Amino acid sequence: MRQTRPGMFMSALPARRPGGVARATSAQPTWQQLQELLHRDVRDLGLHELPPYIKKFLHDFPSVNVRVEYRRSNLVYEDILHNSVDFGLVAFPVKARQIEVLPFRNDHLVVITHPQHPLAKRTEVEVKDLAGQKFIGFDPDIPTRKAVDQIFRENRLEIEPVMEFDNIETVKRAVEIDHGIAIVPQATVAQEARQGTLAVLPFKARSFTRPLAILHRKGRVLTPAMKKFIDILGLDLPDARDT
Repeated sequence: MRQTRPGMFMSALPARRPGGVARATSAQPTWQQLQELLHRDVRDLGLHELPPYIKKFLHDFPSVNVRVEYRRSNLVYEDILHNSVDFGLVAFPVKARQIEVLPFRNDHLVVITHPQHPLAKRTEVEVKDLAGQKFIGFDPDIPTRKAVDQIFRENRLEIEPVMEFDNIETVKRAVEIDHGIAIVPQATVAQEARQGTLAVLPFKARSFTRPLAILHRKGRVLTPAMKKFIDILGLDLPDARDT
């Protein structure tokens, strides 16, 4: 895995073995050397959303290597349009004339706080409860940040921004040391909730979600590998539900 800025791609290539490149057996699809199979636009998608599906893919097709890299959202769309990659996986997908958008899943957005924060005594919060709180957010060009800003605008809520980061892991670490609260996808804080290092609070009587989608260029012929990966992303995997 080669990390750059938030976003990522994945390549599926035949695994090398002594003596050359492994060949697929008759029980498998015919695997050709693929270009980047998947670009991703937000780092936490690769750390928390995708691993169960990659695990399933590699279990079913152990001769295929998977490579992942992160990219900014606008670059994912550009790479899809230029046929530089086969797939993209993005949050808050934007419709484009030449891009096919396949819904993947919806993440619920939740509030996270330090376990000793006054809000942590509650089991859920209302949006108005966040007024005046020190807030840790994502960089302005991150899709999740744009969705959070919209929540604040629609509810005419004023908060106190104290920090901005380009990835979910740093946001969580800042909340763990009580520098402020944050709004994040619920799937990204499952481990911290189990360990008790963060308080995770759903919104009361409201549901804010982060839609995820798979992208590919319209009219592009999908190889057997690409079709199989799409099929796996459509599965309701237990590990994915638990994240």
